[in-house]
Order: sequence, then C-alpha cells, then structure tokens
Amino acid sequence: MPANLQKTVMKRRDFLAAGLATTGLALSGRSVAEDAAEFRPAEAASGQLTVAACQILTYPDVERSAEKILDWLRRAADAGAEAVAFPEACLCGYECDPGYWREARPEVFARGEEAVRRAAERLRVAVILGTAHWEEGRVFDSLLVIDRDGSVRGRYAKVYLAEKWPAPGRRLPVYRVAGAPSCFLICHDERYPELVRLPALAGAQVCYLCSNESGLLHEEKLSAYRAMPVARAAENGIFLVMANAPANPDAMRSPSQSHGNSKIVHPSGRVLAEAGHFEERLVLARVRLEDATRWVARKAASPGALLGPWLRSGLELVDQQA
Repeated sequence: MPANLQKTVMKRRDFLAAGLATTGLALSGRSVAEDAAEFRPAEAASGQLTVAACQILTYPDVERSAEKILDWLRRAADAGAEAVAFPEACLCGYECDPGYWREARPEVFARGEEAVRRAAERLRVAVILGTAHWEEGRVFDSLLVIDRDGSVRGRYAKVYLAEKWPAPGRRLPVYRVAGAPSCFLICHDERYPELVRLPALAGAQVCYLCSNESGLLHEEKLSAYRAMPVARAAENGIFLVMANAPANPDAMRSPSQSHGNSKIVHPSGRVLAEAGHFEERLVLARVRLEDATRWVARKAASPGALLGPWLRSGLELVDQQA
C-alpha cells in the first residue's frame, strides 16, 4: 500500500476509534459496553401459524367502528385465523381533526377495546388493534395487543409521527402473540428500519405493521409503500403482516382512507398474499415460524461485524416480554 494511502487509512481508523471510545465501544475485541449489552433473545417459536390482516374502513364513531371490527373478527375466526391485525387507529377511523381529539374521551375507547378483547377471548383469536390511549393526560396513536386467551399483552405507541394529535411512543416491545415473539410498527414507523432490526435481534419472528398511509392521489409514494414492508421482512429474516386501510372511492381525499395493499410477507421477501386498493378484505396466510430465522438481523450484530457493538447497545431500548 502506498505510504500516503496507508497514512489516510490510519487517520480514518484513529478517528473512528476515538468516536467509538466515547460510547464505550471498540473497533475490535470486547469492551465494557459490549459486555453490558448482553441480551437473552426471546425463545424462537416453531410450527405453523395462521395470520391475517383485515383491510377495512371504519368511522370516527368508536362504537360504530367497534361493531364493524367485531364483525370482521368473527369472519377471521371462521377463516381459521389465529392472529389478526387491524389498520392504524381503526377504532376511530383514523380521525385527525384537532377538534375531535379535544372532545375524545378515554372511557369511550376503553369500552370499544374491551368489547374487542372479550370477542378475542371467545373466538380464540389474537388481535392487534389500531386504537388510541391516554397516559398522564397525553394521547397516543397505539396498538392494543390481545392474545388468544383474551389477555392483554400490552401496547405499542407510534414512535415516529406524521400527525399532530398524538404524543410519540418511547418503547419497542416484543410480545408473544399466538405463541410467536412479535414486534410492531405503525404507519410512518416503517421508514425507520431500526424499529424492526432491534426487536428482531431480540427474538421477534413476526412484525405486525398497522397503517393508514397516504391515498391513491399521492401516486408518487406508492412504490415506496410497497417496497418498505417487503424490505423490513427480508432485511431481518422475519414475517411481516401489514394491515392498511383501503382506498375509499367516495372520499378519495379523506384521511380515514388509504391505498390498501394489505399484505403478508415471507422472511425471504416474497409476498404471500395481498389485497387490492379498494376492497375490504381479509388477507390470510398460514406460515411456518421456523422460516423466521432472523438470520440477517443476527448476522448484522454478530461478533466482529462493523455495526455489531452499536446494534447490541441498542437492545436496551427493547422491552422483551415474550
């Protein structure tokens, strides 16, 4: 190697080493920070699981939305679904009017959620429900995660916001849903790969993405909207179940409608099932959980990998409850 090039390489390495040292990481070997970042991944699930995404339009009226959700939940159970995801904020029709949220009452949402929880228990179907909830006077755009026995595993609140009404979430939970360690995204979150990479590294085999994205009038966004869910599955080696609201031909500019294309994606990136733009439909697939090896996520954080120490340090953000 020429002397001037060797000097440049060494300067770059010294610069990187100095920067990493401030975070407790090292370019080679194991540091104190790496030792502190040891983690226990959630136990991998095997066998088969029937997952579903429910692509429906709902309403600002929580009670009316809950009735429609219950009807589609029964359809999912009849179709053999063991876990079903609904679109973002579907319990309120993804209402974004500030006036709506000034008048919204937590107890009304709680009653709707409880009706869905009871139905999940009766039908023996896990539910990932797009809803909203309140903590310390702040409202969150969130998912309520209910297992097949009706037990509430917890909530996931949208981390990266595209709306003005909610507060941002601060947790990356991994819950066991219908037996499978699972993580979650809400709409705009899909643009931030680390929100899936870290839970996948911690053991998640399925990612549930619940969304209400831009409608068909934003044609320039459609290719990215199709690519991102596929990428999140393939770049981690896990399944992804996406439930999006459909387009509404009677209200193409309404924020409560989207562009459809709810889908289920294999860890290879292959789309197993997908809905069209306008239809209200249940998208269903039976998957083999052993296919979700998480091999790409694990390779990214393997000993000696460039980003390994950084990724392992990020695991402190993951709330492993699986």
